Amino acid sequence: MSKISERRKARKLLVQALYQWHMSNNDVQAIEEEFQANDAWERVDQDYFSKLLHDIPSKVSELDELLAAQTDRPLVRLDPISLSVLRLGCYELKYQLELPFKVVINEAVDLTKCYGAQDSHKYVNSILDKLVKHLRPHE
Repeated sequence: MSKISERRKARKLLVQALYQWHMSNNDVQAIEEEFQANDAWERVDQDYFSKLLHDIPSKVSELDELLAAQTDRPLVRLDPISLSVLRLGCYELKYQLELPFKVVINEAVDLTKCYGAQDSHKYVNSILDKLVKHLRPHE
């Protein structure tokens, strides 16, 4: 299995884990252990999943501040799936600079199409597109 495919699967599980963390406020380590017990765990970029699952909640205030500056409504009014995808995308744009911004946005849009409400991918796309101009103005 390719590294790209493993990374994509890690992102899918990350959205689920971030959603669970957001909704339950459970301990990140306990959430990670649940996902490690999944049969598909072997086909996931485990290091990436673990790093982001721990980093995103620890930086959630900073990420939410960046996102709030780009949205037309309070973050509490966003559906939890879109918010989870936006937090992941925002984190990748800010901290995973080796990832081309187009990859980050494309993955976020695909995740939102898969898990989000109908047409919510358009909103996610527009927010991350604005964020690129702020976080990566030279790309």
